[in-house]
Amino acid sequence: MLIGKKELCGLIPHSGTMCLLEGVLDWNENEIHCLAISHLEPTNPLRNHGQLTSVQLLEYGTQAMAVHGGLLARAAGGTALQGYLASLRDVVLEQEFIEGITTPLNICAQKIASTNDSFMYNFTISTDERLLISARATVITQKGAM
Repeated sequence: MLIGKKELCGLIPHSGTMCLLEGVLDWNENEIHCLAISHLEPTNPLRNHGQLTSVQLLEYGTQAMAVHGGLLARAAGGTALQGYLASLRDVVLEQEFIEGITTPLNICAQKIASTNDSFMYNFTISTDERLLISARATVITQKGAM
């Protein structure tokens, strides 16, 4: 693993159990590949009545985007601005619940557009060669927020 959980959690505003990703497997200027195992934890803060739905995977995807932004900012000698989720589009859930999935989640986020104050990514989350969710998300940074 390129970047472990401790370093990864330092790149995003989430801490403790709310930092859902386990590590970064690979990244470059345009994309990031992360791994997560927190869906296996009974203490996962996204659980509702003990269950995780596929909708909750959207948080995993947006956290991968935030880590990517943090890595890009760090590579440029700075820190990432706080971002706000502005939109989710083209969300496709392949199943309702993710209970029973006992293997790690693979989160891949690809930056498709960016400006000085916003970013747009496509992301997918899969396991065992099975796609669980795909979506497109736009984040506006604190600088661009009104």
